[in-house]
Amino acid sequence: MPGIFIKVKSYFCAVKIHEKYMRRCLALAKKGFPAAMPNPSVGAVIVCDGKIIGEGFTSAYGGAHAEVGAIAAVKDQKLLKKSTLYVSLEPCSHFGKTPPCCDLIIKHQIPNVIIGATDPNPKVAGEGIQKIIAANSTVITGVLEQECIEINRRFFTFHNEKRPYIILKWAQSKDGFIAPKSKEQQAPHWISNVYSRQLTHKWRSEEQAILVGAQTVIDDNPKLNVRDWTGQNPIKIVLDPCGRISKESHIFGDSSETFLLNNEAIDFTQNVAEQIAGFLFKKGIQSVIIEGGRQTLQTFIDAKIWDEARVFIGPENLTDGVPAPILKAKANSRSHIIEDELLIYKRYDQHDYI
Repeated sequence: MPGIFIKVKSYFCAVKIHEKYMRRCLALAKKGFPAAMPNPSVGAVIVCDGKIIGEGFTSAYGGAHAEVGAIAAVKDQKLLKKSTLYVSLEPCSHFGKTPPCCDLIIKHQIPNVIIGATDPNPKVAGEGIQKIIAANSTVITGVLEQECIEINRRFFTFHNEKRPYIILKWAQSKDGFIAPKSKEQQAPHWISNVYSRQLTHKWRSEEQAILVGAQTVIDDNPKLNVRDWTGQNPIKIVLDPCGRISKESHIFGDSSETFLLNNEAIDFTQNVAEQIAGFLFKKGIQSVIIEGGRQTLQTFIDAKIWDEARVFIGPENLTDGVPAPILKAKANSRSHIIEDELLIYKRYDQHDYI
């Protein structure tokens, strides 16, 4: 007989046990981020007789997947035949950098598989589940599904919406300006403090790309790297319709890839945000942090093509300058980094967003 496929709709006593172990999967998945990108970061737990006997999470890109690590961690492999595997994302069913995880599960005859979310990648998209069911295992899906989607929101946005996960970031003065009217040198005027800037570098290390407009490069000559954090520098995307950026700019000063989008790549007269999102999707870029300038940020806000906005409000007043972008939304959270205020917005939580 084929295995049983159960879609969890409501939570009963047994499901609470499933939630317990799925939360452990989520905790493990966090350990694999961001090194796993562009793969999703997944956690896996193997339980036998009420005890965890194996755990794993996705290795750095090209390495072992979570299920492989969890199965390898089980000292007595004979126990796998009477165990339950919990995994935050559907086991893959195709050959990529590594063999299909569902084949490994079938090989070890694991009888019960509990899955958080179905893989949105068209190469999987339920096929892994069906292969495991066909091998006579019981499969349950949908345990803490939203939490499992959230932890890999970049991956899900990329496959479901055919665009990268888009984060807007800027710092503004207390009176609402992102830069002074004029500057004496080609360098940033820092509105946020050194700790906020270090946090920004951490954020950069978590995304595949960073995007700015040409004017930001001309005015500030930024490096757009993660020099104040340990991690990989993001791919640099610069909007340069008229070819104004000097080859001596700091953005060309390291080994990370840089794309200059000019009039040949983008029609800057219409649907700019949509075209940029499409370009990044074709390049396989799953996430991007957009750091300016005002026109670039406002373009994505007006097109409603963004997922998060992270806004620092510094303590100083500039009295005049470049106005901050206009975002008609409610902050999901507010926190302080010494004297800086940090506001986080999530677009899909904005029920009255205009």
